[in-house]
Amino acid sequence: MRILANNLKLLLPMLLGLLLLSACASAEGPASLPSLDQNQPSPEQISTQTSETLPAATESATNLPEPSPSSEELTTPPPTNIPAAQIPDGDFRVWTKVAQGFSQPLFVTHANDGSNRLFIVDQPGRIWLIENGEVAATPFLDIRGRVNDQSNEQGLLGLAFHPNYSDNGYFFVNYTNSSADTIVSRFSVSDESNLADSSSEEIILEVAQPYSNHNGGHLDFGQDGFLYIAMGDGGSAGDPRNNGQNPNTLLGTLLRIDIDSETPYAIPADNPYANGGGAPEIWITGLRNPWRFSFDSLSGDLYIGDVGQNQWEEINYLPGGVVGGVNFGWNYFEANHAYSGSPPANISLFPPIAEYDHSNGRCSVTGGVVYRGSKLPELWGVYFYGDFCSGEVFALVQEEDGIWTSASVYNLPLLITSFGVDESGEIYLLDRSGDLYNLQ
Repeated sequence: MRILANNLKLLLPMLLGLLLLSACASAEGPASLPSLDQNQPSPEQISTQTSETLPAATESATNLPEPSPSSEELTTPPPTNIPAAQIPDGDFRVWTKVAQGFSQPLFVTHANDGSNRLFIVDQPGRIWLIENGEVAATPFLDIRGRVNDQSNEQGLLGLAFHPNYSDNGYFFVNYTNSSADTIVSRFSVSDESNLADSSSEEIILEVAQPYSNHNGGHLDFGQDGFLYIAMGDGGSAGDPRNNGQNPNTLLGTLLRIDIDSETPYAIPADNPYANGGGAPEIWITGLRNPWRFSFDSLSGDLYIGDVGQNQWEEINYLPGGVVGGVNFGWNYFEANHAYSGSPPANISLFPPIAEYDHSNGRCSVTGGVVYRGSKLPELWGVYFYGDFCSGEVFALVQEEDGIWTSASVYNLPLLITSFGVDESGEIYLLDRSGDLYNLQ
């Protein structure tokens, strides 16, 4: 059963019942990402630059197709009192290059420690630090000897700082090890605030990977203080092991664990399988290759960019405060479109709030962030996401009538690997070729 997604803010009671990078797939599986330029600068050549800007959008907003409706009655939750965002006009806001020369950058984030530093995850196994607009000469963390980045979808893939990083110095990474399996580890900062202690690694979780693609790799802390971990379906094409619909495997899911109560972690009591019926770490099922998820810093709403198989890319959504157990439908569905088999009558599948096809050179969604900064007030509340191949940046908003609307607002000559924000909520994106941009 597919349920109406025009107003997901109205679905709280129903929910109780309910990318690394992957390019467009062929019959043999997802295509590899473009080869990296072998003439990349060395780490010592990484520099900042503020003069180069990129053009604005050329396309106007269009409403996305509606998912198949359900006859079930919806119940209205308490209002959030958050004003509706508007699709922006991209003509007068530009993406400006602020740092360059990284090897294969995949993620940008901050430590929320008052330092205003930015941290760049570089796929081969290093984390770079930007402070006062300058890239540090020495990486914050270098674990290249432990990281397997032989596949375009393997390597050092994710970074999340503990909510109490200022006090405990803990941060968490997601990487592929020498056995090609997923490792989630905790590290500590050293006595020098700009250097991590590479010997402090404590492995939190290890997940066997049957194939070299669809590793997911992102991780982040929710407003509840729990660590969320995105896991792809294990790879190949079409989910041959049916991991997306198997609650007994950690693959094809979003995990949720408590890393503070026990060692290595505890299971939150309200996880959907905390008392049996599936792997207790699971929070959400039915994902293919979630490449970047994020929480709205104001509402706690969860957005997930899930890379498609052959034709469709999607953005999935869960309102803040809603318990897990949601099934986003892969591999019965690719976005809103039937893909493989028919779901049993007793399974409720939750459709995406946005989708797009592979026309115009599009191939692989890069999940984004909700803008909550102060410098660009007209963008407040807009969710920005992109396409890796085409370089398009999309804006997604929920109108006052509850309908989700998406528009292509920028066409950039970039391979977009990630979006991120700084401590002030200002938005950045990374180009696979090695550059960091800020929307100004």
